[in-house]
Amino acid sequence: MALNVIILAAGQGKRMYSVLPKVLHRLAGKPMLGHVIDAALKLQPTKVCAVYGHGGSTVPNAFENYVITWVKQEPQLGTGHAVMQTLPHLDEGGTTLILYGDVPLVTAETMRALLSIANQDKFALLTVKLEDPTGYGRIVRDNSGKILSIVEHKDATEAQRAINEVNTGIMAVPTEHLARWVSNLSNNNAQGEYYLTDIVAKAVDEGLAVEAHILTRAWESLGVNSKSQLAELERIHQRNIAEALMEKGVALADPARIDVRGNLVTGRDVFIDVNCIFEGEVALADHVTIGANCVLKNVKVQAGARIEPFCHLEDAVIGSTSRIGPYARIRPGTILAEDVHIGNFVEVKNSQIAAHSKANHLAYIGDATIGSNVNIGAGTITCNYDGANKYRTVIEDDVFIGSDTQLVAPVTVKRGATIGAGTTLTMEAPEGQLTLSRAKQVTINGWMRPLKKPKA
Repeated sequence: MALNVIILAAGQGKRMYSVLPKVLHRLAGKPMLGHVIDAALKLQPTKVCAVYGHGGSTVPNAFENYVITWVKQEPQLGTGHAVMQTLPHLDEGGTTLILYGDVPLVTAETMRALLSIANQDKFALLTVKLEDPTGYGRIVRDNSGKILSIVEHKDATEAQRAINEVNTGIMAVPTEHLARWVSNLSNNNAQGEYYLTDIVAKAVDEGLAVEAHILTRAWESLGVNSKSQLAELERIHQRNIAEALMEKGVALADPARIDVRGNLVTGRDVFIDVNCIFEGEVALADHVTIGANCVLKNVKVQAGARIEPFCHLEDAVIGSTSRIGPYARIRPGTILAEDVHIGNFVEVKNSQIAAHSKANHLAYIGDATIGSNVNIGAGTITCNYDGANKYRTVIEDDVFIGSDTQLVAPVTVKRGATIGAGTTLTMEAPEGQLTLSRAKQVTINGWMRPLKKPKA
């Protein structure tokens, strides 16, 4: 049976005070609309139509990798008018699910529950009971509990405003009825808009059953109209993620101080300290420890590795039992084997480092291939860029690089070599030999430091 999904995402969002269309503001690192689309796609719909307006092509351009029918609403004359624009694009028959691009936390689980109620003879509404229903459309029922209509707050009587069951706006409607009802909407109301909610009364008039799925998790229905509300939903969403992680056995130093902006996969006995950010695809294997204030983006950390506080890792693989930081930066293209130590104020970029090697202090390793059991001394840098092109440094197994060494690429240090401290290496260092380059040390007798001239 056909399932159409309509996502209404045309609003300007004046209270956001931003040139960015409201639905493109980010929640957990992803546009709000992206959350809604991803949840909807889990239902495997036959057609997804997204209605855009404010911001023009900015909105569809942000989702060019999605298979979606984009429909422009111009002018914007309400939710009913928005749905009217999608009618020529819907697959006939089945059910149409209507969602909102600024209600990003609704889950696929809830959508499925709503759709389980709807069929060709039944109209399903997602409702929620709120302590303060101000601003929401009220669900009007008769004495037997049967739904009669939805009345918008501005059009409601005092008695109707006392109702605490409200419309979330999300509904599942028989497609053949939706087209007819929406085409006959009127804008005779306080806002002068075409209300989608008016189709409920039309369904009742035709004798079609209208039933509600009442949310128990009110946060799923929360929409965003301001930066403050966006921040509120961010914390709710992050708390939900934290709870899910802890259910899987992750130990969080403080569940209120973690931000996941992508997909975080964890093994057993993982510990995450406070104020850590995980972006993109991050995988933490068994017994991994992440210290405070770390940022990991598209990183795989293998079993038993330890990331000390204040480290920044991106597009990298960290080998098992390795130790990173504190204050280390691991840049894209880095692959570390097991038991590699990268210490404080060390930066590694686009390099492969084999097992048991270490760079413990104040070093830059860029575009390098480093063997096993290599020691990189403090202050060492690979000079990989000549101002136009980048070149590679190769350091073979069992090499010792003395402190304050410059390795001018392209250059190779052969197996077992030792490079003396302070060396600028421009040619291959032979296997098993000590190589160094230093200016002769001299002392100039009688030399005196210059003195400052007295001010006039």
